[in-house]
Amino acid sequence: LFKDRPLPTEHDALASQEHLINRAIAMHLLREGQFSVAATFLSEMAEKKAMESQQQTGTSASENAATLLDIDEVPSNEVRKQFATMYYILHEMKENNNLLPAIQWSRDNRDALEARGSNLEFELCRLQFVWLFYGGPDRQGPVPTGRQEALEYARREFQSFLPRYLREVQQLMGAMAFCPNLQDSPYRAIFNNPSAWEDVAHSFTREFCSLLGLSADSPLYIAATAGAIALPTLLKLQTIMKAKRTEWTTENELPVEIPLPPSYLFHSIFVCPVSKEQTTDENPPMMMPCGHVIAEESLKRLCKGSRFKCPYCPNESHPREAKKVFL
Repeated sequence: LFKDRPLPTEHDALASQEHLINRAIAMHLLREGQFSVAATFLSEMAEKKAMESQQQTGTSASENAATLLDIDEVPSNEVRKQFATMYYILHEMKENNNLLPAIQWSRDNRDALEARGSNLEFELCRLQFVWLFYGGPDRQGPVPTGRQEALEYARREFQSFLPRYLREVQQLMGAMAFCPNLQDSPYRAIFNNPSAWEDVAHSFTREFCSLLGLSADSPLYIAATAGAIALPTLLKLQTIMKAKRTEWTTENELPVEIPLPPSYLFHSIFVCPVSKEQTTDENPPMMMPCGHVIAEESLKRLCKGSRFKCPYCPNESHPREAKKVFL
């Protein structure tokens, strides 16, 4: 789609953020389970920095090349171990239909998951019940031995989920009365869900990453996808600007709105009603005692160090009474 269009080179917004780009790439590789590739990437990155340091100093670098990396560029060993654990559990889940490692992990982190209101442990145990119901590793459909194993599993494990999941447990038990005609039962959706394993794997990944303080999806993937969505609009804008002989004068702000999917909208945006500019970390929104909100720079221009009148109501206040608003 864009192969005949030259890439813009006038302003490289990421030129000064190389360490953030390197970290995003390394974290993306770890998230994708490409541990050897991530190790090679970090090693080559360290060697490159060592060569640059040697050229600048004119002497041989005696220190370990890895020590030249910015600490922000390198995911910690603990993060790498955590992702290795996550991919081992996902491999067992997807390739071997083995939910036990995931269930054990959810139990080890039960307090943290419950604090988040997570349903992961029950979802895993429910799927384990369904898997046993269908014969476990034999996968021969609902058979007497499978039903018996599922019932024994329910008696052993589901007690800890009461009363929070009482209705869900009752549904699983009620399905026993409809076997082997589950297809025409009210519980068909529970026992014949083709995406059940994929759904629970996604839930596990989301919860695992959340406990690490990370988003479920790779930030690099999100940024690249959002950029691809924005490209057609920006290329059209570039064509219009060339035709009208105008320039894009704001380097840190897009001149047009880019519609993104709801899943790509992570926080609200506030536009100052006085300056008509979008607030930033350097120019945050400030709320006055009357409840109206304007940008910090607009506040400074209005007050000039003394009491001032709100531009939208008769109330007066002092700039020190304004509070920063976090979006």
